[in-house]
Amino acid sequence: MEAILETKKLSHIYSAGTPFERAALADVDFAAYPGEYLGIIGHTGSGKSTLIQHLNGLLKPTSGQVLFQGTDIWTDLKTTRRTRFQVGLVFQYPEYQLFEETVYKDISFGPRNMGLDEKEVDRRVRSAAYFVGLRDDQLGQSPFELSGGQKRRVAIAGVIAMEPKVLILDEPTAGLDPVGTESILSNIRAYHKAQNATIIMVSHSMEEMARTVDRLVVVNDGTIALEGAPSQVFQHGQELEDMGLGIPQMTRVFNRLKAMGVDVGSSVYTVEQAKRAILDAVAKKGVG
Repeated sequence: MEAILETKKLSHIYSAGTPFERAALADVDFAAYPGEYLGIIGHTGSGKSTLIQHLNGLLKPTSGQVLFQGTDIWTDLKTTRRTRFQVGLVFQYPEYQLFEETVYKDISFGPRNMGLDEKEVDRRVRSAAYFVGLRDDQLGQSPFELSGGQKRRVAIAGVIAMEPKVLILDEPTAGLDPVGTESILSNIRAYHKAQNATIIMVSHSMEEMARTVDRLVVVNDGTIALEGAPSQVFQHGQELEDMGLGIPQMTRVFNRLKAMGVDVGSSVYTVEQAKRAILDAVAKKGVG
């Protein structure tokens, strides 16, 4: 399968040629595939935020390429602009970027910039609002009258309304309580399933990644250190800890059980997997 979005030998240097010069990315080869739910993890300062800002042209590479559907997004200004509609990026705490008088106007800002007619704009606004769990009666409200979690939904809807082929979310559940976190993740999963869009999610939560994404990319010191299915990546517990990361709590518990000689299987990193592993272990003991 061909990648929908990829980088080739991507490097980025901040403040090049000054005493503050810093290499944030170094020869990064990255790929995301159509319909994939991809997770990116890395400690603060690892380069993951710099990477995702290249994926829709917010940052220009110092060297290397960013390709969307096989075309370099910096071929010309029209290509760069078109890519920004096709690769949507939701920043961390996106509710701070709300500015319109009503929820409807805020969600419609992107589609209107695309030059769509009002009928299509209206369809997209209402469709995006539905995906993030906003009611029709909330569309006429000021976004600043809403709760923090609802504001987050409005901001995400504003990007979804452009119907991007790739949706990138930087820490979409940051600052939310467990109920709000699960609600937002559920909305994103529903959107992914309905639209078959490529989702790229950045998160510090290993638990969120473990139960949500198909594949993980670990960024460390401006390079890709590890990648693979969560079950593969989380087997590198010591390496992850050396990078300032961790492993899901369930994985930590089961690794400890295995070290104690308890036969509980391997590759356990979600609560559901833990439940199945324990039931299997109990059944085996019962048979014995």
